[in-house]
Amino acid sequence: MSSRQFSQLKLKPALLENLKRLSFDEMTPIQGEALPKVLAGKDVIGQAKTGSGKTAVFGLALLNDLDVSLLAIQSLILCPTRELADQVANSIRQLATAIPNVKIITLCGGVPSRNQANSLEHGAHIVIGTPGRVFDHLERGNLLLDELNHFVLDEADRMLDMGFQDQLDEIIQRVPNHRQTLLFSATYPKTIADMADRVMREPVMVKVKGNNDSDISQHFYKVSDNQERIDGIKLLLLSQRPESALVFCNTKADCKDVAVGLLDKGFHVKALHGDLEQKDRDQRLIQFANKSTSVLVATDVAARGLDIDALDMVVNYHIASDCEVHVHRIGRTGRAGNQGSAHSFFANKESHKVKRLSDYLKQDIEAESLPPKSYLRQPGYQPPMMTLRISGGKKQKLRAGDILGALTGKQGIEGKQVGKINLFDHCAYVAVAREAAEIALKKLRNDKIKSKTFKIWLIKD
Repeated sequence: MSSRQFSQLKLKPALLENLKRLSFDEMTPIQGEALPKVLAGKDVIGQAKTGSGKTAVFGLALLNDLDVSLLAIQSLILCPTRELADQVANSIRQLATAIPNVKIITLCGGVPSRNQANSLEHGAHIVIGTPGRVFDHLERGNLLLDELNHFVLDEADRMLDMGFQDQLDEIIQRVPNHRQTLLFSATYPKTIADMADRVMREPVMVKVKGNNDSDISQHFYKVSDNQERIDGIKLLLLSQRPESALVFCNTKADCKDVAVGLLDKGFHVKALHGDLEQKDRDQRLIQFANKSTSVLVATDVAARGLDIDALDMVVNYHIASDCEVHVHRIGRTGRAGNQGSAHSFFANKESHKVKRLSDYLKQDIEAESLPPKSYLRQPGYQPPMMTLRISGGKKQKLRAGDILGALTGKQGIEGKQVGKINLFDHCAYVAVAREAAEIALKKLRNDKIKSKTFKIWLIKD
């Protein structure tokens, strides 16, 4: 297709109008290559990274075919994590704003199954969920797929990495044969090729080199021990002062050690690993995404589905054992045309990993010098935002606009000092500029939001 304009696609006028309103004019490479094929009804395998615009590919296709008058599940989208499922749901809701009465439900863990079953009883058009919870609802008879015509596997490689093979196989057996299947994956190992053979009909392969690759500068440092690695991370942070840095560790123990080392230096850092309760995980992700936390230290499993816009820096505490994992890690920075940097530490005993990665990337890897140790005399810096927690959410009919209005009303703070607002069923989080945090806290504690009084906390840890 010669044109990269959305207006050239065979989309419903309402969708095209909404795309124009959202300032979606020119398609990204994956959209330009895949959308015409998807809209033509073909099964498509899309090899593209997070941040490439792939959600709009399947989102526009299923909305274009949607029959709103038929209150039955017409599209099922599977994602590896709750965070990614929520992001996909929000993106599709945004694309669907021009189409009245579209019902979208997310089915993920961490939320009571009974509430989800009640929502399904009232009907839905589009279901987005994780394999475990979707399979659970299928088993219980809550999820009926007789009218399904779109089946999407998003980040399929991550779902297999996380051990969802059995649930995926069970779900695939229950979806109708007459459907369009779309599979998206950042990598394309044999396990994904085998899955595609089983679930797709004459699929078309669309492989797009990410715009991100050229926007990521990679750096490697040779170290002798773990203390030198932690000092190296401090030097990188103090010399470059990124607003958001994601540090990958191979083990939970390393995660905790790195977090403690950075905390001792005065950085605002959080660790993300498998031992955390869902509530603590959610809160840490929110604080990192809204720039109330500068550094997130995570294992690969804990970071699945993490999608942060404008992530400045990725650090590999150890080089990943798998080259595709390395590429996936560093692909989280430098997205959407932004410049990003990736920094990896290795010791002598890891030289074989460096050689393998060099062959895989088809580029020479040479160790660089770390910034001067004089930077270690500086204290760790604080993030630009702080987070307020509100004891009310969607179930109390709170909207983002209500919170923004309460903060910026009489004797309040400026609109530009308000950051991301995250709404959950029974609570909400709002980021505010660090220098305005105490004023914001006092304003919300003294005033009502939507004529109601809520408890307000300033998260200081």
